[in-house]
Amino acid sequence: MTDPRLAAWRERTDAALAQALPDPSVSPGRLHAAMRHAVLLGGKRMRPLLVHATGALLDADTALLDAPAVAVELVHAYSLVHDDLPAMDDDALRRGQPTVHVAFDEATAILAGDALQSLAFQVLAGAPGDAALRGQLLATLAGAAGASGMCGGQALDLEATGNGGSLTVADLERLHALKTGALIRAAVRMGALAGGGDEDTLARLDAFASALGLAFQVRDDILDVEGDSDTLGKTVGKDAEQDKATFPALIGMQASRDRLDELRRVMDEALAPFGERAKALRSLGRLAVERDR
Repeated sequence: MTDPRLAAWRERTDAALAQALPDPSVSPGRLHAAMRHAVLLGGKRMRPLLVHATGALLDADTALLDAPAVAVELVHAYSLVHDDLPAMDDDALRRGQPTVHVAFDEATAILAGDALQSLAFQVLAGAPGDAALRGQLLATLAGAAGASGMCGGQALDLEATGNGGSLTVADLERLHALKTGALIRAAVRMGALAGGGDEDTLARLDAFASALGLAFQVRDDILDVEGDSDTLGKTVGKDAEQDKATFPALIGMQASRDRLDELRRVMDEALAPFGERAKALRSLGRLAVERDR
Protein backbone atom coordinates (compact mmCIF):
# COMPACT_ATOMS: atom_id res chain seq x y z
CA MET A 1 0.00 0.00 0.00
CA THR A 2 1.33 3.45 -0.92
CA ASP A 3 2.28 5.64 2.04
CA PRO A 4 -0.41 8.34 2.38
CA ARG A 5 2.22 10.92 3.26
CA LEU A 6 3.45 10.94 -0.34
CA ALA A 7 0.42 12.87 -1.57
CA ALA A 8 0.86 15.50 1.14
CA TRP A 9 4.57 15.88 0.37
CA ARG A 10 3.82 16.20 -3.34
CA GLU A 11 1.30 18.94 -2.64
CA ARG A 12 3.76 20.69 -0.34
CA THR A 13 6.47 20.50 -3.00
CA ASP A 14 4.20 21.85 -5.73
CA ALA A 15 3.30 24.84 -3.55
CA ALA A 16 6.95 25.49 -2.70
CA LEU A 17 7.95 25.27 -6.38
CA ALA A 18 5.22 27.71 -7.41
CA GLN A 19 6.43 30.14 -4.75
CA ALA A 20 10.09 29.81 -5.75
CA LEU A 21 9.56 30.36 -9.47
CA PRO A 22 9.49 33.93 -10.83
CA ASP A 23 6.25 35.68 -11.71
CA PRO A 24 5.52 35.66 -15.48
CA SER A 25 3.89 39.07 -15.18
CA VAL A 26 7.31 40.50 -14.31
CA SER A 27 9.89 41.16 -17.03
CA PRO A 28 11.34 39.10 -18.67
CA GLY A 29 7.91 37.53 -18.68
CA ARG A 30 8.50 35.08 -21.54
CA LEU A 31 11.49 33.54 -19.76
CA HIS A 32 9.57 33.34 -16.48
CA ALA A 33 6.61 31.71 -18.23
CA ALA A 34 8.91 29.16 -19.84
CA MET A 35 10.42 28.28 -16.47
CA ARG A 36 6.98 27.71 -14.96
CA HIS A 37 5.93 25.66 -18.01
CA ALA A 38 8.94 23.41 -17.46
CA VAL A 39 8.25 22.82 -13.77
CA LEU A 40 4.56 23.13 -12.97
CA LEU A 41 2.84 21.04 -15.66
CA GLY A 42 2.88 17.79 -13.71
CA GLY A 43 5.60 15.24 -13.08
CA LYS A 44 6.06 12.42 -10.60
CA ARG A 45 8.09 14.55 -8.15
CA MET A 46 10.10 11.43 -7.37
CA ARG A 47 13.21 13.34 -6.27
CA PRO A 48 11.47 15.77 -3.87
CA LEU A 49 9.50 12.83 -2.46
CA LEU A 50 12.78 11.01 -1.81
CA VAL A 51 14.08 14.04 0.09
CA HIS A 52 10.98 14.11 2.29
CA ALA A 53 10.74 10.34 2.76
CA THR A 54 14.39 10.08 3.78
CA GLY A 55 14.09 13.05 6.10
CA ALA A 56 10.97 11.51 7.68
CA LEU A 57 12.84 8.26 8.29
CA LEU A 58 15.35 10.23 10.36
CA ASP A 59 12.78 12.55 12.01
CA ALA A 60 14.18 15.61 10.25
CA ASP A 61 12.51 18.97 10.75
CA THR A 62 10.17 19.28 7.74
CA ALA A 63 11.17 22.94 7.36
CA LEU A 64 14.72 21.78 6.55
CA LEU A 65 13.48 19.56 3.71
CA ASP A 66 11.62 22.08 1.56
CA ALA A 67 14.69 23.79 0.08
CA PRO A 68 16.51 20.60 -1.00
CA ALA A 69 13.23 19.15 -2.31
CA VAL A 70 12.63 22.24 -4.44
CA ALA A 71 16.26 22.51 -5.54
CA VAL A 72 16.58 18.93 -6.73
CA GLU A 73 13.34 19.20 -8.72
CA LEU A 74 14.50 22.44 -10.35
CA VAL A 75 17.71 20.76 -11.47
CA HIS A 76 15.72 17.79 -12.75
CA ALA A 77 13.37 20.12 -14.65
CA TYR A 78 16.26 22.04 -16.21
CA SER A 79 17.81 18.77 -17.35
CA LEU A 80 14.57 17.76 -19.08
CA VAL A 81 14.31 21.11 -20.86
CA HIS A 82 17.82 20.71 -22.26
CA ASP A 83 17.39 16.97 -22.91
CA ASP A 84 14.39 17.71 -25.14
CA LEU A 85 16.25 20.27 -27.29
CA PRO A 86 16.89 19.55 -30.99
CA ALA A 87 20.62 19.24 -30.26
CA MET A 88 19.91 16.48 -27.72
CA ASP A 89 16.87 14.16 -27.98
CA ASP A 90 14.77 16.54 -30.13
CA ASP A 91 11.48 15.71 -28.42
CA ALA A 92 8.20 17.59 -28.85
CA LEU A 93 6.23 16.11 -25.93
CA ARG A 94 6.91 16.12 -22.19
CA ARG A 95 4.39 15.38 -19.42
CA GLY A 96 1.65 15.39 -22.02
CA GLN A 97 2.45 18.97 -23.05
CA PRO A 98 4.61 20.58 -25.74
CA THR A 99 8.24 20.74 -24.66
CA VAL A 100 9.59 24.16 -23.75
CA HIS A 101 11.38 24.78 -27.04
CA VAL A 102 8.16 23.88 -28.90
CA ALA A 103 5.86 25.94 -26.68
CA PHE A 104 8.23 28.94 -26.72
CA ASP A 105 11.39 28.73 -28.83
CA GLU A 106 14.78 27.11 -28.67
CA ALA A 107 16.68 30.12 -27.33
CA THR A 108 14.12 30.68 -24.58
CA ALA A 109 14.30 26.99 -23.67
CA ILE A 110 18.07 27.15 -23.28
CA LEU A 111 17.78 30.23 -21.07
CA ALA A 112 14.94 28.70 -19.06
CA GLY A 113 17.08 25.64 -18.31
CA ASP A 114 20.02 27.81 -17.32
CA ALA A 115 17.82 29.93 -15.07
CA LEU A 116 16.23 26.90 -13.40
CA GLN A 117 19.65 25.53 -12.54
CA SER A 118 20.75 28.86 -11.08
CA LEU A 119 17.51 29.14 -9.10
CA ALA A 120 18.10 25.70 -7.57
CA PHE A 121 21.35 26.81 -5.99
CA GLN A 122 19.89 30.15 -4.97
CA VAL A 123 17.16 28.27 -3.08
CA LEU A 124 19.71 26.07 -1.34
CA ALA A 125 21.95 29.00 -0.46
CA GLY A 126 19.02 30.59 1.36
CA ALA A 127 17.88 27.39 3.06
CA PRO A 128 17.18 27.34 6.81
CA GLY A 129 19.56 25.51 9.10
CA ASP A 130 23.18 26.14 9.89
CA ALA A 131 25.90 27.06 7.42
CA ALA A 132 27.51 23.62 7.63
CA LEU A 133 24.31 21.90 6.50
CA ARG A 134 23.82 24.39 3.65
CA GLY A 135 27.36 23.72 2.49
CA GLN A 136 26.76 19.96 2.51
CA LEU A 137 23.52 20.34 0.58
CA LEU A 138 25.10 22.62 -2.01
CA ALA A 139 28.08 20.31 -2.50
CA THR A 140 25.85 17.26 -2.81
CA LEU A 141 23.60 18.75 -5.47
CA ALA A 142 26.45 20.38 -7.40
CA GLY A 143 28.37 17.10 -7.56
CA ALA A 144 25.31 15.19 -8.74
CA ALA A 145 24.44 17.74 -11.43
CA GLY A 146 27.85 18.21 -13.02
CA ALA A 147 30.34 16.35 -15.20
CA SER A 148 30.80 13.60 -12.62
CA GLY A 149 27.02 13.12 -12.41
CA MET A 150 24.03 13.99 -14.55
CA CYS A 151 25.82 16.03 -17.25
CA GLY A 152 28.48 13.38 -17.59
CA GLY A 153 25.84 10.72 -18.04
CA GLN A 154 24.10 12.80 -20.69
CA ALA A 155 27.41 13.17 -22.54
CA LEU A 156 27.85 9.39 -22.51
CA ASP A 157 24.27 8.97 -23.72
CA LEU A 158 24.88 11.33 -26.65
CA GLU A 159 28.08 9.47 -27.56
CA ALA A 160 26.15 6.19 -27.65
CA THR A 161 23.19 7.52 -29.67
CA GLY A 162 23.21 5.87 -33.09
CA ASN A 163 25.65 3.25 -31.86
CA GLY A 164 23.76 1.59 -29.02
CA GLY A 165 25.06 -1.87 -29.77
CA SER A 166 28.61 -0.84 -28.96
CA LEU A 167 27.90 -0.56 -25.22
CA THR A 168 28.17 -3.40 -22.74
CA VAL A 169 25.67 -3.81 -19.90
CA ALA A 170 28.33 -2.47 -17.53
CA ASP A 171 28.75 0.60 -19.75
CA LEU A 172 24.99 1.15 -19.79
CA GLU A 173 24.69 0.82 -16.03
CA ARG A 174 27.47 3.38 -15.53
CA LEU A 175 25.81 5.75 -17.98
CA HIS A 176 22.54 5.63 -16.07
CA ALA A 177 24.22 5.73 -12.67
CA LEU A 178 25.40 9.17 -13.77
CA LYS A 179 22.52 10.45 -15.92
CA THR A 180 19.60 9.28 -13.77
CA GLY A 181 21.05 7.80 -10.61
CA ALA A 182 23.23 10.70 -9.47
CA LEU A 183 20.31 13.06 -8.87
CA ILE A 184 18.28 10.33 -7.17
CA ARG A 185 21.19 9.54 -4.85
CA ALA A 186 21.58 13.26 -4.15
CA ALA A 187 17.91 13.55 -3.21
CA VAL A 188 18.21 10.72 -0.70
CA ARG A 189 21.49 12.02 0.67
CA MET A 190 20.16 15.56 1.14
CA GLY A 191 17.19 14.20 3.10
CA ALA A 192 19.57 12.14 5.22
CA LEU A 193 21.88 15.10 5.83
CA ALA A 194 18.93 17.23 6.96
CA GLY A 195 18.07 14.43 9.38
CA GLY A 196 21.60 14.20 10.77
CA GLY A 197 22.26 10.69 9.45
CA ASP A 198 25.55 9.06 10.45
CA GLU A 199 27.97 7.49 7.97
CA ASP A 200 26.53 3.96 8.30
CA THR A 201 23.04 5.31 7.67
CA LEU A 202 24.22 7.38 4.71
CA ALA A 203 25.96 4.35 3.19
CA ARG A 204 22.89 2.13 3.53
CA LEU A 205 20.61 4.78 2.09
CA ASP A 206 23.03 5.34 -0.79
CA ALA A 207 22.84 1.61 -1.60
CA PHE A 208 19.05 1.91 -1.68
CA ALA A 209 19.21 5.04 -3.87
CA SER A 210 21.70 3.50 -6.30
CA ALA A 211 19.43 0.50 -6.84
CA LEU A 212 16.40 2.78 -7.14
CA GLY A 213 18.07 4.96 -9.77
CA LEU A 214 18.95 1.96 -11.92
CA ALA A 215 15.51 0.38 -11.42
CA PHE A 216 13.88 3.63 -12.51
CA GLN A 217 15.85 3.56 -15.76
CA VAL A 218 15.28 -0.13 -16.47
CA ARG A 219 11.55 0.44 -16.05
CA ASP A 220 11.80 3.52 -18.29
CA ASP A 221 13.43 1.42 -21.01
CA ILE A 222 10.69 -1.22 -20.74
CA LEU A 223 7.97 1.43 -20.95
CA ASP A 224 9.57 2.93 -24.06
CA VAL A 225 8.90 -0.43 -25.72
CA GLU A 226 5.57 -1.41 -24.15
CA GLY A 227 4.02 1.93 -23.17
CA ASP A 228 2.02 4.47 -25.14
CA SER A 229 2.56 8.19 -25.55
CA ASP A 230 -0.81 9.18 -24.07
CA THR A 231 -0.12 7.35 -20.79
CA LEU A 232 3.53 8.30 -20.55
CA GLY A 233 3.05 11.91 -21.64
CA LYS A 234 6.11 11.69 -23.89
CA THR A 235 7.03 10.13 -27.22
CA VAL A 236 7.59 6.37 -27.02
CA GLY A 237 9.77 4.29 -29.31
CA LYS A 238 12.43 6.96 -29.72
CA ASP A 239 15.16 4.85 -28.11
CA ALA A 240 14.93 2.25 -30.88
CA GLU A 241 14.48 4.93 -33.54
CA GLN A 242 17.69 6.66 -32.42
CA ASP A 243 19.53 3.35 -31.87
CA LYS A 244 20.15 4.07 -28.20
CA ALA A 245 21.53 1.47 -25.83
CA THR A 246 18.71 0.22 -23.60
CA PHE A 247 18.33 -2.75 -21.30
CA PRO A 248 15.72 -4.51 -23.49
CA ALA A 249 17.91 -4.00 -26.57
CA LEU A 250 21.03 -5.34 -24.86
CA ILE A 251 19.67 -8.16 -22.69
CA GLY A 252 16.07 -8.68 -23.82
CA MET A 253 12.75 -7.94 -22.18
CA GLN A 254 12.60 -10.89 -19.79
CA ALA A 255 16.14 -10.32 -18.54
CA SER A 256 15.26 -6.65 -18.04
CA ARG A 257 12.30 -7.67 -15.88
CA ASP A 258 14.55 -10.06 -13.96
CA ARG A 259 17.00 -7.20 -13.37
CA LEU A 260 14.14 -5.12 -11.97
CA ASP A 261 13.27 -7.92 -9.54
CA GLU A 262 16.91 -8.13 -8.46
CA LEU A 263 17.08 -4.38 -7.87
CA ARG A 264 13.86 -4.56 -5.85
CA ARG A 265 15.54 -7.11 -3.56
CA VAL A 266 18.60 -4.88 -3.17
CA MET A 267 16.36 -1.97 -2.15
CA ASP A 268 14.47 -4.11 0.37
CA GLU A 269 17.71 -5.40 1.91
CA ALA A 270 19.16 -1.89 2.22
CA LEU A 271 16.06 -0.62 4.02
CA ALA A 272 15.46 -3.71 6.20
CA PRO A 273 17.29 -2.38 9.32
CA PHE A 274 15.06 0.72 9.38
CA GLY A 275 11.87 -1.29 9.79
CA GLU A 276 8.57 0.57 9.59
CA ARG A 277 10.35 3.95 9.53
CA ALA A 278 11.27 3.26 5.89
CA LYS A 279 7.66 2.76 4.77
CA ALA A 280 7.64 5.84 2.52
CA LEU A 281 10.95 4.94 0.88
CA ARG A 282 9.68 1.40 0.25
CA SER A 283 6.59 2.87 -1.40
CA LEU A 284 8.77 4.96 -3.70
CA GLY A 285 10.88 1.92 -4.55
CA ARG A 286 7.74 0.02 -5.55
CA LEU A 287 6.54 2.96 -7.62
CA ALA A 288 9.82 2.98 -9.51
CA VAL A 289 9.57 -0.66 -10.56
CA GLU A 290 5.78 -0.90 -11.04
CA ARG A 291 4.90 2.47 -12.62
CA ASP A 292 3.14 2.70 -15.97
CA ARG A 293 4.26 6.25 -16.76
